[in-house]
Amino acid sequence: MIRQRRSWVGLISICGLAALGCGRGERCDRCESLVIAATGQPQSVLPALVVETVGRDISDQVFERLADLRPGPPTLDPAAFQPRLAARWERVDSLTWRFHLRPGARWSDGQALTAEDVAFSFEAFSDSAIDAPARPYLQGKLKVVVEDGSTFLVRFGRVYAEQLYDATYHVRVMPKHIWGGRPKESWVGDTALDLLVGSGPYRLIGWTRGQALTLEAVLGANQHSRIRRLVWRFMPDPDAALDLVLSHEADVLESVVGADRLRRLSNDDSIVQVRYPSAAYGFLGYHLATEPDKPQAILGDRRIRRALTLAVDRSTVARSVYGNDVKVPPGPMSQVLWIWDDSIKALGYDTAEAGHLLDQAGWSRGRNGLRTQAGRPLAFDILVPGTSPTRRQIAEALQEAWRRVGARVSIVAVDFPVFQQRLARGQFDAYVGAWLDEPSPRGLADQWTREGWGALNYGHYANARFDSLFARAAGESDVGRARLAWREAMDTLNADAPALFLYAPTNVAAVSRRLRGVTLDPYSWLSRLSEWSLATLDRQ
Repeated sequence: MIRQRRSWVGLISICGLAALGCGRGERCDRCESLVIAATGQPQSVLPALVVETVGRDISDQVFERLADLRPGPPTLDPAAFQPRLAARWERVDSLTWRFHLRPGARWSDGQALTAEDVAFSFEAFSDSAIDAPARPYLQGKLKVVVEDGSTFLVRFGRVYAEQLYDATYHVRVMPKHIWGGRPKESWVGDTALDLLVGSGPYRLIGWTRGQALTLEAVLGANQHSRIRRLVWRFMPDPDAALDLVLSHEADVLESVVGADRLRRLSNDDSIVQVRYPSAAYGFLGYHLATEPDKPQAILGDRRIRRALTLAVDRSTVARSVYGNDVKVPPGPMSQVLWIWDDSIKALGYDTAEAGHLLDQAGWSRGRNGLRTQAGRPLAFDILVPGTSPTRRQIAEALQEAWRRVGARVSIVAVDFPVFQQRLARGQFDAYVGAWLDEPSPRGLADQWTREGWGALNYGHYANARFDSLFARAAGESDVGRARLAWREAMDTLNADAPALFLYAPTNVAAVSRRLRGVTLDPYSWLSRLSEWSLATLDRQ
């Protein structure tokens, strides 16, 4: 049970009419609060336990990384990193970096933050009992050695280009004096608010499960937040979140998807549409198991996968769902991943060649237009989450495109938890998925290499040559050579067609005009929130 210091219900009662304007000279909670509409809610905001993006958004206002990564530059470029909890750092040798903490760094409960806290946090993120998403990047690969209260070393087990990225990006520092004496197995259930102490610009003051969470600015020499209070309102679906913004009960929404929702948003001139590239990409993934007499055996044939890819006008499908700002990715990557390269070789749109490949593979077209092989139809299912109308729309477009080349495709929509379970168990023929990129392309290993079996490579794709090229690209230290190596790896992946890479969208955030200085980071859209400010609400 969460112990609350402040009631969200009280905040609503005070602020119910605030969107209509406050009287001059008067102050109310709503005037000094930024309300964020969110779809879904986090299970935890303790950094090592965070798995949802909304949990990350909240946690990042309370807990800090050692350094911030500027969006855009390659992650192997040391100049891409800016001081945060660490004021400076230097390379000691090819395996070691020395970090110096920010002078005067303190936890929000007043205790000094030390290098011991850093060592404790890296150990927690690496622990199998916690099983943080970042554990594969840390466990057995680096070690933190405390030199004194404000200085520590990060030592790596091997030489590679992204050492600074791994030392700073994955771990948010947590207080040892609070969590160090608690068994890690109990952390999930131990979520009292007074334990969630961070060093960031805000502290947690209220959390009503299923409704809202409130943060308050921390005043101190190293904190300069311009907004006094942040409130997350948790909504069950994207339409409810948009309704909250349109009713002026919330000030900002991360992304508005769909033509109908954007039209609704356009009718309110008190809300600005802020476009920024998404860190996500969408695709149709195939199950490549080859058991006889199962549809997956069909999709295990490289010629079939290439034919299905050639049969789809990906640009038209993407624009029909996401509008003209969407891009068709040249592989498994978002618009902001630094390895994006328009010269990567990808299969185009060629229905004649698609038909030729299917003929060559022995799938003959009958009078009804459908293809069969020895009496067996060219048929399979597409699995989609029932809560996502956009994925359903994409599946319907693919269904029609493949019908025209002789494939019979069914769409299976299930609740999202069932969708996840079926993917993990391999109970699908094909599925429409979407992944959120990490800044480093090494994050693609879980999705498309043999290493990812049992992780996110649900289709069990494996290609030894691609894996070898992937490893070589990940090991390059020169940016120019790395780009060439990644391009060769993606050329190989695309030729094998383990998936149909469909869209890399542009997000449209809904932002109230009372917000000033809004800058959105595609990898963590609220990461610069402490620089935003609120204009005074005057009575109209």
